[in-house]
Amino acid sequence: MAQSADTTDGFSTLRRIFFPIHTYELKKVLPMALIFFFILTIYSLLRNVKDALVVTGPNSGAEVLSFLKLFCVTPAAVIFLVVYAKASNLLASEKLFYATIAPFILFFGLFGFAIYPHLDFFQPSIARVAAWQEAFPRYRWLIAIGGNWTYSLFYILAELWGSAIISLSFWQFANQITRVSEAKRHYAFFGLMAQTALLLSGTIGESVAKAGSLAAKADVWGSSLRWLMGMVALFGICIMAIYRWMHLRVLTDRRFYDPGVARSSKKKLTMTLGQSFKTIFTSPYLGLIAMLVVSYGVSINFVEGVWKSQLKLRYPNPSSYNLFVSRLTLVTGLVSMAMMFVGGNILRLFRWFTAAVITPTMLLLLGGAFFMFVLFKGNMEAFLSNVGISSLVLAVFFGAVVNALVKSTKYALFDLTKEMAYIPLDEEMKVKGKAVVDVLGGRFGKSGGAGYQAVLFLLMPGATYFQIAPFVAVAFFVICGLWILSVKGLSRKIEAITTKKAEEKKTAAA
Repeated sequence: MAQSADTTDGFSTLRRIFFPIHTYELKKVLPMALIFFFILTIYSLLRNVKDALVVTGPNSGAEVLSFLKLFCVTPAAVIFLVVYAKASNLLASEKLFYATIAPFILFFGLFGFAIYPHLDFFQPSIARVAAWQEAFPRYRWLIAIGGNWTYSLFYILAELWGSAIISLSFWQFANQITRVSEAKRHYAFFGLMAQTALLLSGTIGESVAKAGSLAAKADVWGSSLRWLMGMVALFGICIMAIYRWMHLRVLTDRRFYDPGVARSSKKKLTMTLGQSFKTIFTSPYLGLIAMLVVSYGVSINFVEGVWKSQLKLRYPNPSSYNLFVSRLTLVTGLVSMAMMFVGGNILRLFRWFTAAVITPTMLLLLGGAFFMFVLFKGNMEAFLSNVGISSLVLAVFFGAVVNALVKSTKYALFDLTKEMAYIPLDEEMKVKGKAVVDVLGGRFGKSGGAGYQAVLFLLMPGATYFQIAPFVAVAFFVICGLWILSVKGLSRKIEAITTKKAEEKKTAAA
């Protein structure tokens, strides 16, 4: 990646803190921020809908999430990675982006307007699925996945959107066209702009849910789905239009991007998938990045699984469930915007380690406190009843607070520090290395946590999340500890690479 003398020189103190972007850079930075904005808006809408569909579905519950992530999402991620690796050798980067995003947009549009309105045609009856579950109680949650297979497919693709489009397609594009000297300023700004997506998606979800509840319609949730999936399709078209405009109007400007470098890099992307895996898994540097991704996925999965089981009990109807999580998304967006100002300055003023270790530390403290509350809430039941608070309501509220604070910190610091760690790598490792780490690493993180919980459910037929919570809590503390150690190890490697490059630059200048 080309270097640049680009700095924050010439900025006033306030601008250096709140808007460290040169005026001429807006031509590149604003379209990138808009692409990220629409991608994250879609992600937030899908995240709320997928949980509402699956958790509150017929014969289903929060327990089904572990089986979905392990037996469905992870294999789908592997298939996606194989296809993506092949396509990256056949298609130019622009066409690869369109080929990746278009199938997602097409399916979600079809789900809202064609699949959901005709569920009776696509899925077995609720009574038949219930009979299967009664006959095979050990496999109750696996049967629920098959019985609600259209919901399951929606969940799988919604989960892959985060890995395939956010972690892989967008950040690969950003890393390709962003200089190292620009990354700290630009990436923090991308994150700040993207948090407004949480505000928009939360507002959309809440407005649609409220409008549906006021309308005299037999299928309120179906009406809401059509509106939400219509917006997903519209935002997807906007993403592709802006991406095309950047290739026509921005990336032809050598101030922002050198097309000669891109062409030479593209020729290097000829490794086979097996060679890519071999290179990646023998790279301690990429291994540590993967450990960060996996640790986050496992630890947040442990917390969310227990929390969503409480949320299902509190809001068993999909419309009310979606309304609550939409409001939570709105709150998370507000908290995230504040965190982006803090995070951007932490990135600018402190070492990479300081910025990167905040997320696991916060999750360890807040998540640990949540587990302690859930495990010992029975002992507090009498006290809570005396003050007029239900332990279920408090568990849902406490989990929501943890969710909002941890995810806002992830957006502000974890995502940006992880992406900065890729910048020193060569183009081959940025494309295929990033694909394996972010797509498979992210999936194995979630499936690792899901697999652990799924085994517990299979060993204890009929168990609920509350009953397996002690075992989940122990694993949670172990994973968070390994995460912090990985941050420390990766920080040392980044500092070593930075020092080596500085010395080589001095030698070349001499």
